[in-house]
Amino acid sequence: MKPAARAFWITRPGEGEIREVPLSAPGADEVLVRSLYSGVSRGTETLVFRGQVPESQHAAMRAPFQEGDFPGPVKYGYLNIGVVEEGPAQLKGRTVFCLYPHQTRYVVPASAVTVVPDEVPAARAVLAGTVETAVNALWDAAPMIGDRVAVVGGGMVGSSVAALLARFPGVRVQLVDADPARAKTAEALGVDFASPEDALGDRDLVVHASATEQGLARSLELLAAEGRVVELSWYGDRRVSLPLGEAFHSRRLTIRSSQVGTVSPARANRSYADRLALALDLLADPSLDALITGESAFEELPEVMPALAEGRIPALCHRVTYPVSA
Repeated sequence: MKPAARAFWITRPGEGEIREVPLSAPGADEVLVRSLYSGVSRGTETLVFRGQVPESQHAAMRAPFQEGDFPGPVKYGYLNIGVVEEGPAQLKGRTVFCLYPHQTRYVVPASAVTVVPDEVPAARAVLAGTVETAVNALWDAAPMIGDRVAVVGGGMVGSSVAALLARFPGVRVQLVDADPARAKTAEALGVDFASPEDALGDRDLVVHASATEQGLARSLELLAAEGRVVELSWYGDRRVSLPLGEAFHSRRLTIRSSQVGTVSPARANRSYADRLALALDLLADPSLDALITGESAFEELPEVMPALAEGRIPALCHRVTYPVSA
């Protein structure tokens, strides 16, 4: 065992540092991966960085290769693209996706990595985890041909959902966000855009991903009778109030949650590996590059993470690059 890699650790809420970490030689069924890119999923990762994971959710929110415990010190993250330097012959030299935190090199079971298709650039493949979330959400939502759909919240997850919905036959999609800058993202993804005030109503389906109480309330207002809201937002330790009086019952509205930790019951015959492989295939679409809105070097993470958490760096997916000699 020797210090052979560097990793980003959250030392306590609002602060982080880069630490040297030991690596063991990979075993017969393991791979040694050198990171090329990782992604910061701004919603969940900034909640973790701020120490806002409720104690009741500590176990549920653990990342697959997390070290330490909430609120810290903790090594957290799940969007990593790297190249296999050592391992089985069929994987050696291949570009792979892994649910691993921000670290220069790491050793994991070979079964924990998924080969990135040749037609998907490694720099775009950091979106795989988020597109996988969008796939699961749409399995839950089950949109139909000709549906009128709003996606409220144009962040990383909401925009991914809108991008996939744009491919559905006859589905009219509007991305709704309070930030007018998201109009450019919507245009790149091929969907309409509106502010919350100007959003079209009478929607058959609303996918909510703004992580705000106001966004969820507006989602209910946009529904047609018998319409449904699929809730993707995770609020951490915040309480949310909803207007469930007024016309909620008379219009027979529905709110249901969707969470990527479990494969949608609507696709119980699919595995986690199937879902991730589908997400990677979908990333062949170059329009999804619009979801990557910032980039910084791995060494800058102790300064970048506070800026992302405080909103000083506006971002959907913030991409982290690693030196070739890492």
